[in-house]
Amino acid sequence: MIIDLHIHSKSSDGKLTVAEIIGEAQSRNISFLSITDHDSISCQSEALSLAKKVGIRYVCGVELNVTFSHPRYREGKPVSLDFLGYSFDPTNEALKEKLDVVAKYREERAARIMDNLNAEFDKEGIQKLTKADFAEIESSADGVLGRPHIAEYLVKKKIVVSRQEAFDKYLVKCDVPKYPVYLDEASRIMRKAGGKLVLAHPNDPHGTSLNVLTKSLPEQMTIVQDRVLSFIDGLECWHSRHDASTTEHYVKFAKEHRLLMTGGSDCHQNPIVMGTVQVPDFVADQF
Repeated sequence: MIIDLHIHSKSSDGKLTVAEIIGEAQSRNISFLSITDHDSISCQSEALSLAKKVGIRYVCGVELNVTFSHPRYREGKPVSLDFLGYSFDPTNEALKEKLDVVAKYREERAARIMDNLNAEFDKEGIQKLTKADFAEIESSADGVLGRPHIAEYLVKKKIVVSRQEAFDKYLVKCDVPKYPVYLDEASRIMRKAGGKLVLAHPNDPHGTSLNVLTKSLPEQMTIVQDRVLSFIDGLECWHSRHDASTTEHYVKFAKEHRLLMTGGSDCHQNPIVMGTVQVPDFVADQF
């Protein structure tokens, strides 16, 4: 069985539409699937319907960005962590309302990032971005507007040569804090919507993960046990940027604490890596 429970569509920062993802999943013989867009569940009804038509088992998904801090790390300063929500009711009003608030703030944040970018461009003698540019960036995001869309536009304008250069040179420096959703609230909303909350890619060296607090896996386990465990239902043990040691540590911890274990490619379709992470069959049985 091929399982992928971490995929992004154009409704957040992926390259493919829901229909294209389902078609690609079918061609790759993926039999259990979840699209987990950032802070958006707008595509879930369509995904459920299309997956059913082609005989792919589907579970509703979302990736929530959470503001987290620990007094023993980074002087207690907050960092971002990602959490995956699964098996929730996509029509739940409280969940929809919260995500609407986050989406609205994302637009305001993007506008402030644009102002910061223009200040940098002014220093470097680069032509500033205009309202028309901002409108074009907004139109490129079918769903939730975020920094990846701005990065792509900077590449298109030939201000940078790659998305990574856009982040390294400008978007990290010009960033604006995300809307603060805290772990207790994310857990409460997800569980009231009938869903499960899973800590995403906990040791991803290039993402929003516990790796920014400590690279030590035993220390990560302690953080999860002390500050995270009571709010989650599972751990993403298999991920495209997890090595074997990370997976081993998190599987052992999940078994000890009877947590749901999930896995996925975190595919944004550039390149298409759907279904390439070896997720054990028993993961599907948990659902």
